[in-house]
Amino acid sequence: MTVAVEKPEQPEKTRPAERPAPDAGVRGISRRAVVGAILVVWLVLFAVLRGRDTLSLAAADLTGLHRWFNDVNDSIGANRNSNPLFLYFFNEIRLVVDTLVTFVQHLISQPSDGRPVPWIGWLGVVGIAGYLSWAVGNWRVALLAVAGFTFLGLQGLWQESMDTLALTLSAVLVALLFAVPLGVWAGLSDRFNRIVTPFLDFMQTMPTFVYLAPLTLFFLIGPASATIATLIYAAPPAIRITAHAIRSVPRTTVEAADSLGATRRQALLKVLLPMSKRTVVMGVNQTIMAALAMVTIAALIDAPGLGKTVVQALQSLDVGTAFNAGLAIVVMAIVLDRVTTAAGDREEAARRSQNRFLAWRRPLLGAGAAVTAVLVYLSHTYVWAAEFPGEGGVGRSVAQFADTATTWAQDNLSGVTNAFRDTITNGLLNPFQSLLTDSPWWLVAAALIAFGVVFGGRRAGLTTAVCVGLLVGTGLWSDGMTTLASTLVATVLVMVLGVVFGVWMGRSPLVDRLVRPTLDAAQVMPPFVYLVPFLALFGATRFTAIVAAVVYAAPVAIKIIADGVRAVPQTTVEAATSAGCTTWQIITKVQLPMSRGALTLATNQGLIYVLSMVVVGGLVGAGALGYDVVAGFSQGQLYGKGLAAGLAIVLLGVMFDRITQAAARRVSA
Repeated sequence: MTVAVEKPEQPEKTRPAERPAPDAGVRGISRRAVVGAILVVWLVLFAVLRGRDTLSLAAADLTGLHRWFNDVNDSIGANRNSNPLFLYFFNEIRLVVDTLVTFVQHLISQPSDGRPVPWIGWLGVVGIAGYLSWAVGNWRVALLAVAGFTFLGLQGLWQESMDTLALTLSAVLVALLFAVPLGVWAGLSDRFNRIVTPFLDFMQTMPTFVYLAPLTLFFLIGPASATIATLIYAAPPAIRITAHAIRSVPRTTVEAADSLGATRRQALLKVLLPMSKRTVVMGVNQTIMAALAMVTIAALIDAPGLGKTVVQALQSLDVGTAFNAGLAIVVMAIVLDRVTTAAGDREEAARRSQNRFLAWRRPLLGAGAAVTAVLVYLSHTYVWAAEFPGEGGVGRSVAQFADTATTWAQDNLSGVTNAFRDTITNGLLNPFQSLLTDSPWWLVAAALIAFGVVFGGRRAGLTTAVCVGLLVGTGLWSDGMTTLASTLVATVLVMVLGVVFGVWMGRSPLVDRLVRPTLDAAQVMPPFVYLVPFLALFGATRFTAIVAAVVYAAPVAIKIIADGVRAVPQTTVEAATSAGCTTWQIITKVQLPMSRGALTLATNQGLIYVLSMVVVGGLVGAGALGYDVVAGFSQGQLYGKGLAAGLAIVLLGVMFDRITQAAARRVSA
């Protein structure tokens, strides 16, 4: 009989994989506890100290910094034609840019020198647009371009559209002259890439409004300043995407070129640039979209075109005119986006296609060029081909339809819209704004710094402390906190929409195919356009700016979250399903936790988009920093305050960006 002798139990060693992740358990709970403790202390001190040390400033009051900015502006204006820095640098840049813009305007829009027609009238412009779209894309894109440009004329906005197009093309041309070489340099040099990246981050963090005030200080108000502001704003995407394209070329391909004796110049021109051409064209697309958005906003510094029509209509609450001009901006944006996108796709499509029609492409392009030349000649010779016929009957119909729809909505939907507005305003916005604006400034500053440390680490906390200190120095603390409240409330709503629709798209390929084109189209539209429909629904209130900001920022957050959910391994989802998890449990316990990096990135992008749009909402009653910036352009005595408001917006943007980026890095680590 064999007796089995039991071995004494040995303590089981903990496998490395079974050790609790440092951020998953105790640290995650302690971080939430710290956040809760900060909120509790803040609320208790708020109840005791409410209304003290709020640093509030009346609308007409100016601080020493504001007066100093005014004095600098006056001094520059008085010495503009005698100071060597202006005589031989800023004035020369302004003259060159102004000459370029004037030249392009004289080509395609009504000149101001007394001639009755432009050099290239509407028929020639439509012909050139159709031919170039066909040459770089295909016949479908050409039809879209012809139809789009013709529709601009039917709206009665041909002159304004050509002014906008002239400024956009001028800015994009100059921006690409600098951006593409800098992008190539950043792609080839790690050192230069490290140097230029913080500057690009800063430029893309700044809301569009903020570029305007300092540039008018050096280049005055007018088309030149608008073009310079536009090219500065539009250059970073081209630099980034070009650098990414160069770095994405397979290393083995470059090494093969080196082994064949190619010089660095030959490798760049024969290997790197040809293989990254499609991505570089995508950078050009993003530059054009950014330029078009900025040109419309630059109407605040007297840039001609569709943006000026929208601004004037918004200021007079003329929804019909604003809607008609906004529709023209959307049409132009769609045409330019489709043309440049088709240019990036055409070469790859041509390689895949075996159509015999491609053999006739070159002769047909030659015939098309001849026809286009005839159209240009006719538009330069005959008035009927130079000035768009008709008086904008379609535009009047669109404006009347918008006014009728606005009246109907206000009469029939006011109960629903007002209830929704009052619920969000009284239930969320007012309490949060009161907490920020009525707390002592030092209490809010301490809470923001503490949140920066908790979410982003010590470096983010230090950045927050610097930004908060400088924000106090601007003298616009109360307005800054009002803008902060609107921004955070709008971001919360953006993330709610982002999670709902992002999860839906990430889990369903069919929903993704149906919804994504709408999101892409929404991202093409310039910010001004979003204000018009919500102005009709909610009137000129701060809530209008918040809703417009939510709709403007939601597409990017939805797409990021959808991609994050889709990236969760299917095997993990199948394992959870086989374990008996419901759909709700899979979403909340598996997919969303594993998409924390995407959620944090979506929060970062949503904050930046919302901040820029809430400021634009200063045109429709948003108040606070947005109103201060707009007032600085229209009232000379408030220029310094407007410039300080722009600086405050930058500080809020940098603070948000640093905290959320640091949080994203900690989550993905």
